[in-house]
Amino acid sequence: MGLYSVNTNRDAMIALQNLNVTGSELGVAQQRISTGRKVDSAKDNGSTWAIAQSMRATSTSLNAVKDSLQRGQSTLDVALAAGSSVSDLLLQMKEKALAASDTTLDTAGRSALNEDFKALRDQLAKTVSNADFNGTNMIKTGGASLAALANAAGTSKITVAAQSLGLGSANLTGITSTSSIGTGTASTAQAMIATVNTAIGKVSTALAKIGTGSKALDLHLSFIMKLQDTLDSGVGNLVDADLAKESAKLQSLQTKQQLGVQALSIANQSTSALLGLFR
Repeated sequence: MGLYSVNTNRDAMIALQNLNVTGSELGVAQQRISTGRKVDSAKDNGSTWAIAQSMRATSTSLNAVKDSLQRGQSTLDVALAAGSSVSDLLLQMKEKALAASDTTLDTAGRSALNEDFKALRDQLAKTVSNADFNGTNMIKTGGASLAALANAAGTSKITVAAQSLGLGSANLTGITSTSSIGTGTASTAQAMIATVNTAIGKVSTALAKIGTGSKALDLHLSFIMKLQDTLDSGVGNLVDADLAKESAKLQSLQTKQQLGVQALSIANQSTSALLGLFR
């Protein structure tokens, strides 16, 4: 037979312990529902929280990578647009040179064609000089190559080489700020046809290289976005709470808490039975 004492109520102590445990579990469930996370701090689960923080750091760093790649895309888009204009202007310059090479053309006609040729040449120079984005011009003479971030650590980069399309550059050899198709004989115009033809080929090759670099940036940006989504999903798997499960658990614990209060009340009343022994 158990010991009856007014000083020590074993049943009440057990009921109180169980009620405290239920209250603690209820607090955890309420916190998970309010935050949406089962691991909200290192206190909840140190190792899981540390892993999640590392993944969050990588995911956040990838925002900078995306920004760098997108700036690179815009820079290359500007370079490609300007380069296409340069190519179109060269086609028109070839047309003027070809027309001026006609031996039956009189001096006045050839002079008019020469003015058109020089206007196209000057427009080409303006197009190249204005192909800036964010302070970067990849097609001017001595232009800067592009180096976009490729990973969260900053240790890898995607580089796209600059392509000089300015007058007198390697891709426009023989076409300078003073180039013309002449106003006298057709021979000067004939020589310019070959020069412009060569420039057209070199410019096309240069634009192809820029286009290849732009495609590389597009593909890598797509990969980075998928990688970031995967990391965010992985963090969610580690720390996010199952709200449906937590909601059901909350209701269960609330019921359990009410029963615990009643059990404690019953245990506290048990000592009153001792009074009957003294009647």
